[in-house]
Parts: sequence; structure tokens; C-alpha cells
Amino acid sequence: MNDMPAHVRVNPLVERLAPPPIPAVQAFLRRYDGSAGPVIDLSQAVPGYPPHPDLLGWLADAAGRRDLCGYGDIQGEPVLRKAYAADVNSAYSANVDARQVQITAGGNQAFFALALALLKPGDDVIVIRPYYFNHEMTLRMLGVGVTLVDADPEEGFSPVAARVEAAIGANTRAVFVVTPNNPTGAVYSPERLDELYEACRRHGVVLVADETYRDFLPPELPAPHALFGKPDWQSHFVHLYSFSKVFCVPGHRLGALVCGAEVMEQLAKVMDNLQICAPRPAQHAVALALGALSAWREGNRQIIDARRQAFIHAIAARPGWQITSIGAYFAYLRHPFGEEGAMAVTERLASEYGILMLPGTCFGDNQQGYLRAAFANADVEVIRTLATRLPTP
Repeated sequence: MNDMPAHVRVNPLVERLAPPPIPAVQAFLRRYDGSAGPVIDLSQAVPGYPPHPDLLGWLADAAGRRDLCGYGDIQGEPVLRKAYAADVNSAYSANVDARQVQITAGGNQAFFALALALLKPGDDVIVIRPYYFNHEMTLRMLGVGVTLVDADPEEGFSPVAARVEAAIGANTRAVFVVTPNNPTGAVYSPERLDELYEACRRHGVVLVADETYRDFLPPELPAPHALFGKPDWQSHFVHLYSFSKVFCVPGHRLGALVCGAEVMEQLAKVMDNLQICAPRPAQHAVALALGALSAWREGNRQIIDARRQAFIHAIAARPGWQITSIGAYFAYLRHPFGEEGAMAVTERLASEYGILMLPGTCFGDNQQGYLRAAFANADVEVIRTLATRLPTP
């Protein structure tokens, strides 16, 4: 008699999660016949231009180095940690030390490693909705409770600090924010981030800010914030970052955290079991890029800002469509099709018009009226065609 179960027993915390959304919506394009023009894929935040030629050369050289074939430091290559600390200090007028930097295999791994280091099953985290779906999925698969606080559309989809503070409970261990935001593009002001920090400090919880897109802030905005200047920031603040967007190298998987010594001690245990070390050749190449390609980075910021402005003008030409917030790589749009669900609108745009965005419901179940466009993927001329291709009611 066979007493074996009929099916493999999997982790129910993972099983109950929805599949990754981007491949699911990209499948809608298979039904598009090309009649409206070339496909415009605005679904995923990938750089819409190639890496700098010098960076490609440094990557090739580092990949062929025999001394980089072995395991590296768990915390990351010293040359990159030093270079990134200097970059943070320049951007934030900070005094971060290389010892406070942890290098990871991408921004998602930075978040995952931090969640393991900070949280245990049964703890609770405040997440701002609409949220970046990988953050929410990570927390739920780890058995961590997620308390959602809605960003206010009337505040440009920025979270109201008083509402966040009111949601802090006995099991709350952290508040997670993303600025410039994914999915909305909203840029949280330095004053708003200061308010959130002080709320966290009062309650003894950690403010975690994912600032992957801080290199693409519009030129008229001031420095992102002054949180690294707080005398006790190491006890109440953790900063996340990715090198993927600014250097156009998402396939090389490099991210970073900046945190205090207590969190760093736990991160070393997590990283040793998660991956041991991030890819070493890419770390050496990016360390060179941080010092040498500042003018190129500024040029890319200007390219993305031109795409932002082109997107604003294109949407303004389509009756019924409304940009509710926009910044860095993303625009958050209110679609003009009334009660039609966001997924249905997404499918119709892709299959009939060759335009792919993500439905707002990927970022929260109360986001039926919205779509997210990653406009940084397309050049200005392509973006301008939306002024005639987007359907209207």
C-alpha cells in the first residue's frame, strides 16, 4: 500500500502568493497583430539605453581576472563599499563609512536579506499602498504581517505621517517606503521623510527607505533627505539601493544597504547563508564607474527627465487619461474606462493597441482605476506616439 501523498507538499506561505505579475501581463502581447504600430512595452523598469562603453570594458576585464574567481568578503568588495560610501556622502551630505555598507546581489536581495535580519514570523511591517509587489510578497512568504497604509492621491500619493504613526502597533518592527516611488513615481519630500523618521523613532521601529531611483530626481528638487545627519540614524534608519538602473546593468545583480552596526552584524549571518558574496567582477567594475562616470550619470538623468516631460505631454493629449503622480522611471495613471477593471484595461491595451502597462491591482487590491507606466523604457519619439495610440472612451 502506497501511503505517499499525491502531491508534493510546498510552503503554504509561498503557495498562496500570486505568480510574478510581469510575465503574466506580457503574455497579452502574444495576441497583438501589429496593426496599431510597434509594441510599446512600459511594463518593467529596465534602462532604455545601454551601459557606458567604459563600463562594459571594465566588466569584461574584471570577468577575466583570476583573483576574482574565488569567494569574496561577505559584506562586499572593499573597493565598492568605499566608493559607494563616498557616493552616498556626496548625494546626502552624509558621513557614511564603508563599514556601514553591505553589498548584495541586487536590490531585491537587499530587501530580502534585511527582512530576514530584522524580522521574525509574527512581526508586523507597515507598507505604503500602492506598494512594490516584490516587497509585499517577500514579507508574506516569510510569515511577516503586513499592515497597509494608503498613500493619499490628494498628497501626490505620498504617505501622511500621522496615518502611518496611527497604524504602528505592538508588533510593528519597521515602516517600509520607496522614494522615488515604484509604482507611482511619487517623490517623498525631505520634510515628509523627516516626519516618518521621527514617528518611527518615537515608537522604536525602523524606517527603511528604498531609494533605487534617487539618481533620476527631477532637477528642480533638493537633496533627497537629511536622515543620515540624525545623530541616532543607525538605530532607526536603513537605506536600500540598486546599481542596476543608474548603470544599466540589471543582469549583473548589484544592490546595497547602508545601516548601523547592530543590523550589519545580523546581515552577515544572512548573507553568508543566502549567497556568501555578491558577484565580485561586477563590484570592481561598478566601483570604477562610481568614480569616473558622474557626467554620464547626469546625462542619463536628463534623458529620463526628457522622457518624463514627453510622457506628460502625450497623456495630456488623450481625453479622459490622467497622470496622478509621476517621477523618476514611473507614471501612475487613472484610466478613463469607468468600472472596467485594471487588468481588463491592461489586456485590451496590449492585445489591441500593442501598449503594455501594469494594472494597478498588481500594487494593491484597491487600485482598479489605475495603471503603471514605466516610461523610462522608451525614447521620446516612441513616447510621443502615445498621444495618438492610446484609446479614449
